[in-house]
Amino acid sequence: MSDVHVLPDGLPPAQRWRALLTLSLGTGVSVLGSALPNVALPGIAHDLMVSPADSVWVVNAYQIAITVTLLPFSALGDIHGYRRIYTSGLVMFIIGSLLCALAPNLQMLVGARVLQGLGAAGLMSVNTALVRYIFPRAMLGRGMGFNSLIVAVSSATGPTVASALLSFASWPFLFAVNIPVGLVGLSMFRALPLSPRASHSFDLPSALLNGATFGLFIATLDGFGHGASPAIGLALLVATLSVGFVFIRRQASLPAPMLPVDLFRKPIFSLSVATSISSFIGQTAAYVALPFLFQAGGATAIETGLLLTPWPVAVALTAPISGRLSDKFSAGLLGGLGLALMTVGLISLALLGSHPPFWTVAWRMALTGCGFALFQAPNNRALISSVPRERSGAGSGMLSTARLLGQTSGAAMVGLVFHLTEASGVGQGATISICLGAGFTALASALSALRLMR
Repeated sequence: MSDVHVLPDGLPPAQRWRALLTLSLGTGVSVLGSALPNVALPGIAHDLMVSPADSVWVVNAYQIAITVTLLPFSALGDIHGYRRIYTSGLVMFIIGSLLCALAPNLQMLVGARVLQGLGAAGLMSVNTALVRYIFPRAMLGRGMGFNSLIVAVSSATGPTVASALLSFASWPFLFAVNIPVGLVGLSMFRALPLSPRASHSFDLPSALLNGATFGLFIATLDGFGHGASPAIGLALLVATLSVGFVFIRRQASLPAPMLPVDLFRKPIFSLSVATSISSFIGQTAAYVALPFLFQAGGATAIETGLLLTPWPVAVALTAPISGRLSDKFSAGLLGGLGLALMTVGLISLALLGSHPPFWTVAWRMALTGCGFALFQAPNNRALISSVPRERSGAGSGMLSTARLLGQTSGAAMVGLVFHLTEASGVGQGATISICLGAGFTALASALSALRLMR
């Protein structure tokens, strides 16, 4: 049954921008929730008297919770309405943030991070679907551009924001700062549009198989990235493929699958997902490796932060323009061009000599950021537009899942490269990682260009 108050083609202008602000607040804190605590891990380990290796679970618990529940929350969005799932996710995120700030030990902190991750999954699973109902069809690219801007800038500036906050406050403040922002967003939830509701029920076995598949996938990547023995790595890989096969077989038999395998029969959808995964592998590999490259060349931590700044600044300037262009030009063209520019930028960064001047680094970082932003909004628009309107939640969840799979794979790839090149020095490992990242963005550019044939 559909809600009778659903507007057929976007919201009126005044409510549209209020809804976009509401969406931006929740999406921004959920992305920052992944980036902010990384900088504070040494302090968390010291204050809670745990090892640095154990403190990494503060990050892992959040990422795992999001990855294994994104698609189930997307399915719930199709069934119960995107606004309801988004609001529920924001409530969970606020409560989780409060518990994180008050956590007296690592076990409580990790448990609170799981709750925070579940809330973030609720937010991320339907944010793109809500954009589709906020903006009229003719302006959908513009909406995707703003959404991409929030995600990209929040992710890229997370370490800088965390460092600034830690300069005058302790690590619990990194979690507490989410609470007032989340409450403001929650107070504005009625600005978000209603959406039609699907008639099918939630499939619990699919949700469990989804969690097992993605959980094993993350464990496999983590094992390879940290130099696990070949036997353990192979066993994890076999388990992932086996459970994944059962999961996909079940999805193929359902009329409204949680993993939208039926939508992958559409070339535009499948190419857009593949382009997104490949691009985020390249982006994450570069963004993880670049600090090591700069510091191996003699840069201090403050100088490294300054050298990284042109990337998010270029994204912030380019993303709105990219969104407007995507309403007029093909995603295959814009995405292919943007990712080609990103590839050139990454290769030029890998070729940097020792002690390069700031402006030599800055234009390379800016070119890379511009290329990434030029690709993202058109790609997201093409993906979500290829999905039936009543299944926007499935498309939104797949979009976020592709991003997380790419980011997780890119980080694991850098870990593996550093492990294999340990004897050659961190600078060599960083250079190889950036070159591999450029290879993936070149692949993504080719995949994007294939859409021009459709």
